[in-house]
Amino acid sequence: MSTANGFSQRLTQLLNNPDYYQEFRAGDYVFHEADLATELYIIQSGKVEVGKTSPDGKELSLRLCSTGDVIGELNIGLESNFFLLHAKALEYTKAAVFTTSRLKTELQKDGKLAIDFINLMNNALRRDQTKFRDLVMFGKRGALYSTLIRLSNSYGLKQEQAIFINIALTNQELANFCGTTRESVSRLLNELKRKGILTICKGYITIHNLQYLKNAINCEECPVHLCTIH
Repeated sequence: MSTANGFSQRLTQLLNNPDYYQEFRAGDYVFHEADLATELYIIQSGKVEVGKTSPDGKELSLRLCSTGDVIGELNIGLESNFFLLHAKALEYTKAAVFTTSRLKTELQKDGKLAIDFINLMNNALRRDQTKFRDLVMFGKRGALYSTLIRLSNSYGLKQEQAIFINIALTNQELANFCGTTRESVSRLLNELKRKGILTICKGYITIHNLQYLKNAINCEECPVHLCTIH
């Protein structure tokens, strides 16, 4: 049996019983790349950016996570595991924390629970894979269009013939999601504004022609749970 959040009842029970809670201020790192992955986190409130930093300091944002999202890594077959990504709080954030040692023990006792948990983590991996696909196949333009589509699925509010993205983002923040520069994103956004595809007011984007963006990147109409920014 599944609950409203899509988790099985047994998995929901497990995730509702964390080892402890932890609070983070805006700018705090929940974890860094290459840290030993000894905890898994479920966001209770706030927003967390999950991404990767290149050796030259360039940031690529992969996910913008909020209440109910799971962040971290758990590899049942390894004695030790390291974070491949970083997670940074964008505002005051509270998270439920689970030690990986306890999770492994619980999952090893219950095969069905282990499969449910693997499916949960696999969905996050597939979201990252589709994001990388868009970055590699369609370049800067496709990366921005893909990010706008994902934002519309995650934070979009329908307004007659338009979609209002209910989160304010700077051009630099958008650039981090696209793996490109702020200048490139500004140029592409201005092009979309001239064509009437979108409008921007105080950092809030309204998309007037979502299909234009989808057509430009040959959108495969992935399930919405895979085409999000979470």
